[in-house]
Amino acid sequence: MSQRKVITIVGTRPEAIKMAPVIQEIERHKDRFDHKLVTTAQHREMLDQILSSFGIEPAIDLSLMQHNQSLATFASRSLTSLSELLMELRPDCILVQGDTTTVMTAALAAFYQGVRIGHVEAGLRSFDRRNPFPEEINRRIAGCVSDMHFAPTERARSNLLREGVPDNCVWVTGNTIVDALKSFKPDHRFQDDSLNHLDFSRRTLLVTAHRRESHGLRLRHICQALKMIVERRDDVEIVYPVHLNPNVLELVHEELRNTTRIHLVKPVSYLDLLRLLERCFFVLTDSGGIQEEAPSFHKPVLVLRELTERPELIEAGGGEIVGTDPERIVRAAERLLSNENEYNKMSSIENPFGDGHAAERIVSILAEGL
Repeated sequence: MSQRKVITIVGTRPEAIKMAPVIQEIERHKDRFDHKLVTTAQHREMLDQILSSFGIEPAIDLSLMQHNQSLATFASRSLTSLSELLMELRPDCILVQGDTTTVMTAALAAFYQGVRIGHVEAGLRSFDRRNPFPEEINRRIAGCVSDMHFAPTERARSNLLREGVPDNCVWVTGNTIVDALKSFKPDHRFQDDSLNHLDFSRRTLLVTAHRRESHGLRLRHICQALKMIVERRDDVEIVYPVHLNPNVLELVHEELRNTTRIHLVKPVSYLDLLRLLERCFFVLTDSGGIQEEAPSFHKPVLVLRELTERPELIEAGGGEIVGTDPERIVRAAERLLSNENEYNKMSSIENPFGDGHAAERIVSILAEGL
């Protein structure tokens, strides 16, 4: 059997986490695949961190990140660089994951070069073009040009079929994030020693908030809600790994750096994030990935957005959409802190996003399809 040339393209930490199990599975089948990992380094430090955690090294690093880059600047540079690379390498297929600007430009570049596209985590939709921004449009564009759609859930598959994607081009595989979680066994100590000094005997809330559509007033409102929570509850600590984007970093430190019992820390490694998920009481987040990870640790999720493209979590009862209004956030947090039955109900669900075998399914389908 001749090898098929497959290029996996990633640019950000979430992509790397979710593609790592697929990359590892492809590498187990060297008789079938001539595989290369390409990174755009859309998020330099955070991408390198996670690849290192999985023991993965890129074959080609385009190193396109610039400080405080705009979407248009990065997109144009990424599209040009990836188009030139694909023209040179002429793969049989590329694999992309999710909805970043790297994913959108990689899919377009492959389409322009006549290269087949496999889209991992295909079919997520919020049905609001600007929420989340720009991810909703990124994944729709990637979906328009992809040839193989690896949908994580039946709902995602249905979204694609409604958009006219042929049934024989869509496979429900589960979400590779569940595969990734199986790869790690978090031990007791954190890699970031500052986290080892936190008192987890107190109820500790994990916060991540960085989305582009929340920059400015909405993020300020989230910070105000966090201050209100610790002011009203002296039995609560908050840990907030702050994104490196200056639009997030500067505002969050301005609002929260002197607030007692709110610990602003640097972005944590993936293993430390899992350790935090394991030990926290519940999560407040605008992250898509954490909405998928938290149920595996049986931790309730308050979603700091008005819409989610992962409604399976809400429908299963493990999450609640609370937006960015401070009073609304505080009410939901108070309910979980005060009502044991409500907390137990939200923390007892099984992860609705997969069974840990998504990568095996994706690579098997890829082998047959190529």
